[in-house]
Amino acid sequence: MSETIAFKPESLAQVHKIIARYPEGRQKSALLPVLHLAQKEFGGWLDVPVMDYVAGLLSIQPIEVYEVATFYTMFNMKPVGKYVLEVCRTGPCMVCGSEKILDHIRTKLNIKDGETTEDGMFTLKPAECLGACGYAPMLQLGKFFHENLTIEKVDEILELCRQGQLALD
Repeated sequence: MSETIAFKPESLAQVHKIIARYPEGRQKSALLPVLHLAQKEFGGWLDVPVMDYVAGLLSIQPIEVYEVATFYTMFNMKPVGKYVLEVCRTGPCMVCGSEKILDHIRTKLNIKDGETTEDGMFTLKPAECLGACGYAPMLQLGKFFHENLTIEKVDEILELCRQGQLALD
């Protein structure tokens, strides 16, 4: 990022509100929600300068931010598409056909796991348990779960995304 990294005033106010939830000296406790805000505001992913900025806001070492951001799959370490298709691949979803769903998406969008389509529309991101085992196979798109997936349902979801008719939050 070539421009100065700084939250918009309203986002910075939200950051200070989050930090205020925790006792003095415990600013690191605000890291997860602040990273979510940063990812949303700075292009859908966390590059090193953004993580360094967050470290400065929380008065912690940059490595402490990197460790957390790279551990959790909810944070993107490289640019992603407008729609991130997080397909659960743990036991119950696999037994119910998530590998077939993943293969279909890979083929239909001509991308591999972790890749983004050439048009920047979709990123495929296999995920560990998303907590909807009783509705397998499933995928998360933004903050919404799409459950009991079939190939036909996946095709419908992709088409709705292309038409801009699916909300992410």
